[in-house]
Amino acid sequence: MNRFTNKTVLVTGGNSGIGLGAAKAFAAEGARVVITGRDAVTLEQARQMLGPQALVLRNDAGSVAAARQLAGELAQRQIKLDALFINAGIAKFAPLADVDEALWDQTFDINVKGAYFQIQALLPQLNTGASIVLNGSINARIGMASSSVYAASKAALISLAKTLSAELLPLGIRVNVVSPGPISTPIYGKLGMDAATLETTAAQIQSQIPLGRFGTAEELAATVLHLSAPESAFIVGTEIIVDGGMSQL
Repeated sequence: MNRFTNKTVLVTGGNSGIGLGAAKAFAAEGARVVITGRDAVTLEQARQMLGPQALVLRNDAGSVAAARQLAGELAQRQIKLDALFINAGIAKFAPLADVDEALWDQTFDINVKGAYFQIQALLPQLNTGASIVLNGSINARIGMASSSVYAASKAALISLAKTLSAELLPLGIRVNVVSPGPISTPIYGKLGMDAATLETTAAQIQSQIPLGRFGTAEELAATVLHLSAPESAFIVGTEIIVDGGMSQL
């Protein structure tokens, strides 16, 4: 299919993992893809994967100033968006006793504040009928130990999908959330755990997934594309969970 021919899509954090999977899926269906990220190396790798039609921009998802700069750059290039996947995020787990203010601030700056003000800044660049998809997490729905800060930040995004939907519907803009369960991406190496703890944690998580495996970025991307396409026009302010049954069965 070519659901996104002649459409432009922005994926924040599109340089790796879920974001890159979504960007590749959008491009495969005809979209002009714009991606952002902080790491110059992975951005260049993504550029090569996505091809010359993609626009790759270095940007800090946790900075309000950077959010406004990104919107200004798109406006200067006369780029209007038909879909926006707010995917950039951070996941660092720690037990309550070990959480410090720096971890809290970094998590909420990137996962919540950055997302909120990026949407605000991009409003003039969104076409009527545009779709915004936020990347949530089933951690907002389950009581996983050591995930309190991360889970709270993702719960905030789920709330935003409803409140922003109510506010943006008069502009013809929909907001929804895709909440992944365990997905095989590089983020699992950035949880702040040592290798042994990470391996043990991954095994424990996998044992709780009814399908018996982690999901893939491509599987999650299929839901992101569905929520971004006109076919889902009657889905508003909704969370779709993609977790292999982990939080459902």
